[in-house]
Amino acid sequence: MARTLVKDQGVRQVQRRTVVLLSAAQVFGGLGTGSTVSIGSILAVELSGSSAWAGSVATVMTLGAAAAALPLASLAERRGRRTGQVAGLSAALAGAVLMVLAVISGSFILLVLGAAGIGVGTAASLQARFAAVDLAAAEHRGRALSTVVWAVTVGAVAGPNLIQPGTAVGTALGLPPIAGPFVISGAGLLIATVLVFAGLRPDPLLLARELAAAGKNVATGHLDAPHTGGPSADVPGQGVPGAPPAVGGSLGRGLRAIRSSRTALLAVTGIVAAHAVMVGVMSMTPLHLQHLVEGPGPHTGHAEGDVLVIIGFTISLHIAGMFALSPVMGWLTDRAGRIETIMIGFTVLVAAVAVAGFGQSSTTAVAIGLVLLGVGWSAATISGSTLLADSVGRDAKVAVQGVSDMLMGAAGALGGALSGLVLGYAGYLGLNLLGGTIGAAVLAAAVVTRTSHRQSAAA
Repeated sequence: MARTLVKDQGVRQVQRRTVVLLSAAQVFGGLGTGSTVSIGSILAVELSGSSAWAGSVATVMTLGAAAAALPLASLAERRGRRTGQVAGLSAALAGAVLMVLAVISGSFILLVLGAAGIGVGTAASLQARFAAVDLAAAEHRGRALSTVVWAVTVGAVAGPNLIQPGTAVGTALGLPPIAGPFVISGAGLLIATVLVFAGLRPDPLLLARELAAAGKNVATGHLDAPHTGGPSADVPGQGVPGAPPAVGGSLGRGLRAIRSSRTALLAVTGIVAAHAVMVGVMSMTPLHLQHLVEGPGPHTGHAEGDVLVIIGFTISLHIAGMFALSPVMGWLTDRAGRIETIMIGFTVLVAAVAVAGFGQSSTTAVAIGLVLLGVGWSAATISGSTLLADSVGRDAKVAVQGVSDMLMGAAGALGGALSGLVLGYAGYLGLNLLGGTIGAAVLAAAVVTRTSHRQSAAA
């Protein structure tokens, strides 16, 4: 099947089709995450009866993503990207159903389980960006990866703004109004699952391996020059082209490959730190805005719907910052350089937490800070992911990507879990200052790595 498609259509056309298909799936899949992020913390407080559980939904989502990253990567390594994507999206669809049941029954446990399912879908969404570069030429990897990331914009931005129309859907179906947004999320996830299951053919990862085994360039489908040397010095663990990948011990192989490459280590550090800061600040912002708008007293003059609109709009702007400029970040990654774009990303992150933290009493300042937070995350994640794809060889690539996403999810879970505690003890400003400290440390590490590379090149 793959050989016929490569012969008739060409690898470049298959690559374009893969990016379009993955992008379409991301649009519909993003609906689930957007709704859950927007109202998850509020539902957690309502169903648990305690504000101490405000960060539980974001925490469980990121834990679910972290726990699923390696299994999904291993599944993709054995069966291809299509199987891994379908498995993750199906889990997210089940999570959306559980969210609806949680609202109907008032069960906090079902809410947590639903958030875990949505988190597995997040892991699949993250790994879709790597599927976009399996067949991409090195000079176009940043743009291919960023296109798939950008496609999340439509669904993820629409998700928070479906709260109000979603309540109408819930009422029309005879459900509690707040269950409506999750009904819409489930429909989007179902469409995404069907798209990937039916359309991701040939599988980009399996096709790339087939081409490599035949001695062909995965970006062109043409025969490569004969391999005359050992593993590339710049790509640890590359091995002989076309060699079948080892699938056992993904965690150990991934960690060894990351440790053996300074650029891979910087890439993973950047991805993980950016996600931890973003999740930590973002997950507590709805609660901060609720307190800011309603005030501490029982009589505020603000309707609950008004508060939800402000929160939904702010989170939408934040998610737009995360994804809308992704093509620009991909272009910048390919043109300015991977490490340089990581530096830009963390510079923006530091600025973002400064604006949101010191402007904590203004909904406008918080919204601007959240937009900048999303932009910084976008630059750091896209450039870091592209640098990671460049820094390891074919036999360790999928394992390294799984380890990276696992650590990314774990860092986000830790950020979500600790953010509520930090908010309680140090306030919203203290939470942002902590994020700024982490961002500044990674920025310094990127500068050191870049300087070291330039000195090595000059020598």
